[in-house]
Amino acid sequence: MLTGEQYKATLDDGRATYFEGERVKDLPGHPVLGQVVQNVADGYDWLASQAVDGVNPAAGVPRTPEELREKVELVHTAGMMAHVNYTSIMTLATAAGRLATTAPQYVERLDEVVRTAQARDIRMTQCITDAKGDRSLPPTRQDDPDAYVRVVDRGPDGVVIRGAKLHITAASFGHELMTIPTKAMKPGEEAYAIAAVIPVNAPGVKIINTSYAPRHPDVRHFPISGQEHFPEGFVIFDDVFVPTERVLLDGETEQAAVFAHSLGLWERLGGLSSMADGADVLVGLAQLVAEANGLARIGHVKEKISEMVIHATVVRACLEAALVHAETGALGAVFPSELYTNAGKYTGATAYNLMVRHLHDIAGAAVVTAPTLADLENPEVGSLARKYMSTRADVDGEYRTRLFHAIRDLTADSFGGWRQVTNVQAGGGLYAQRIVTRKHYDMDAAKHAALTVAGLVEGARGPSRGV
Repeated sequence: MLTGEQYKATLDDGRATYFEGERVKDLPGHPVLGQVVQNVADGYDWLASQAVDGVNPAAGVPRTPEELREKVELVHTAGMMAHVNYTSIMTLATAAGRLATTAPQYVERLDEVVRTAQARDIRMTQCITDAKGDRSLPPTRQDDPDAYVRVVDRGPDGVVIRGAKLHITAASFGHELMTIPTKAMKPGEEAYAIAAVIPVNAPGVKIINTSYAPRHPDVRHFPISGQEHFPEGFVIFDDVFVPTERVLLDGETEQAAVFAHSLGLWERLGGLSSMADGADVLVGLAQLVAEANGLARIGHVKEKISEMVIHATVVRACLEAALVHAETGALGAVFPSELYTNAGKYTGATAYNLMVRHLHDIAGAAVVTAPTLADLENPEVGSLARKYMSTRADVDGEYRTRLFHAIRDLTADSFGGWRQVTNVQAGGGLYAQRIVTRKHYDMDAAKHAALTVAGLVEGARGPSRGV
């Protein structure tokens, strides 16, 4: 296993990564992106402390439901980069099982990529969303054929690809880019049915980073995003050569969607896990600020918090159901229930804005107007600011101000906007989750139960009609 310091050294490999108009040649030393590097390094060191006989506990593919639960909790604790890497590895493992009968020639390559990543203790990010151009047109009818990543040349030892992948979390901070088709492809779109694993520092790879990281000298005003933030990468493949052994799909249009569907499952499981913890945080903040404001016993406030509690409980119940009803794939890997994972992710995303609205309604306008901690320390106005930010003798002004800072940073500032969008978009949009949920729901059983209740099943004695 790599240490945090060894991980930092691996980033000095000539990768072409850009931030706010400039190429970054020293990621660890960068004033904004350096914090990301340190967070990933800390995750490496934490995982090393959890190792058994020197083996990374987050690297293996789960073979039992119990192992799946342990790994979900482990990678969630180990941080964003560990989660992204685990999602990539499990996507490849899941795809291998699904391709075993339809495209078996790729199974050994998929397994080898996973084994190599585990042995080297590297981090892999997933690249799926293309630039797409005109969304109403398929890849072959775009004005620019590069709107979707495609193969532009083939040789005896590999392929050359061109295109871009957008919204790739932490792309500049890993070592490999798992690049897969964004959707199903049709006959005639063979050039776009390409999946490969590409080094971040491969010639022709260029990554533009955007970040919600606070640009403020005093990050105490940003208690959440000031401590941990991860940029999104705009990954450009400018005629990148990929050797044959790193190509995981090449032209098989009928299998192009396998990778997207496999990634969707693991991406949504990670999102569901994060939403379950995040919903509890929203409840806690709502209760704390209600108490600080003296409103905890007011009827409408209690009702709003109760609704937030129910939401948090339902989201966590979906996570539990996804793990309890885990299934075993063709090659022995265990993966979560598609039904409960997608239904839970959809539930968490669709109700999130309402839960945030409740929190803002309970907290009040000071969420965005509270003074900074530096203001509270000012010798001229600090004591007055503390005085008027207090609500009673047992509620200190600084304590209440810090609550407002946390709520703003989490839900009403740059990081809050990122969360709002990614809750909906991560793992595919809400429509995709509705499709998968319906696909895995036992509609025949539901119809049979309804017919039984209606007395339309001959000889069947139905359940109580008091529905």
